[in-house]
Amino acid sequence: MSKDLKIVEIKAYPTSFAVPPENRVALGIGTAIKRDAVVVKVTTAGGLVGWGESHHGRAHTAVAKLIETTLTQLVKGMDAADVVGVWKKIYDKQLASHGMGAGTCLAMSGIDLALWDIRGQAAGMPLYKLLGGSRKAVPAYAGGVSLGYQEPSKLIEELNHSISKGYKAVKLRVGDTPKRDLERIRAVRKACGDDLVILTDANIGYSVEDVRQVMPAMDELNIAWLEEPFPAHDYHSYQLAAGFGNTPLAAGENHYTRFEFNRLIEDGSITILQPDLSKTGGITEALRIAAMASAYKLPIHPHSSMTGLNHAASIHFLAAIDNGGYFEGDVSKANKFRDELCSTPYQVDKDGNVWPLEKPGLGLEVNEDFLLKHPAIEGPGYI
Repeated sequence: MSKDLKIVEIKAYPTSFAVPPENRVALGIGTAIKRDAVVVKVTTAGGLVGWGESHHGRAHTAVAKLIETTLTQLVKGMDAADVVGVWKKIYDKQLASHGMGAGTCLAMSGIDLALWDIRGQAAGMPLYKLLGGSRKAVPAYAGGVSLGYQEPSKLIEELNHSISKGYKAVKLRVGDTPKRDLERIRAVRKACGDDLVILTDANIGYSVEDVRQVMPAMDELNIAWLEEPFPAHDYHSYQLAAGFGNTPLAAGENHYTRFEFNRLIEDGSITILQPDLSKTGGITEALRIAAMASAYKLPIHPHSSMTGLNHAASIHFLAAIDNGGYFEGDVSKANKFRDELCSTPYQVDKDGNVWPLEKPGLGLEVNEDFLLKHPAIEGPGYI
């Protein structure tokens, strides 16, 4: 193949599959009834093909349309290696003013991931090496759309399955009611012991008063963080909640670009930062966020999106930054985007770690037939 890296085509595939009732998970934002994603394919004049994922934003067909119309017209003909130039052009012409805001961030993230995939292939290097990292163990926790509002016994049964696979850390869903949430956490701590690292995620399901009620018990139970008790823009509530105890507050999956993370860091209320490579502006922007956070000695624990493309990219990213934390392992049941869309993105070892892939670029093979067999399902993903 030629090393001509001029971008000649960008395709966006909105894709979905229904979640059967027995696999549905209840979270702070509702019960998941389907899974959506936007898979991005970028082709160069020399024949190299890169793949990325744009988070669906609960409007996957709209995000895909934005990619294939406006953003494609902006960057077609540019050099795929010029990730900074592509990012800046989209920022200048679309994102900075009157430009769809978060929707553009989602859309450009998938393009950026695909460009980094191409860069790695062109250089003959796995992405973590291209980013300046080394092949090292990355600690993982059991997360994804899983571990919801079950009865404690069923929750522990599901948790034990993840622990048997090697996970040493797990993320529990809270935001139900303070009383029921604490019952689940206490049951898990009692059943699984003090060595298990317990993280919690409220999926914006808490009020300030709810956090005031749960924080003393979370401190007592040694909870590693409380994630997104409030919407991303509710900075005042985060400032209030940070004074209720010692359990760190986590957020970032719904904060976009370094400009929003700058506010997050300067406020000082949130000390666990969770940018999503498929949401915040891709690898190019996540590197900037990580560098900015490192000046404040803050760790980066990326939020994982839907597909194996994001998972593999996140592990490469974590292996290449000096303030990387946990990888969010997806332990949700029957996730076709993890299991069928592409080759295996990661495996958890007995010590609870994952490792970046060794093939050039992201290191994945994509099954394009899957995309044809799983077209978009319109409508909300949570009820």
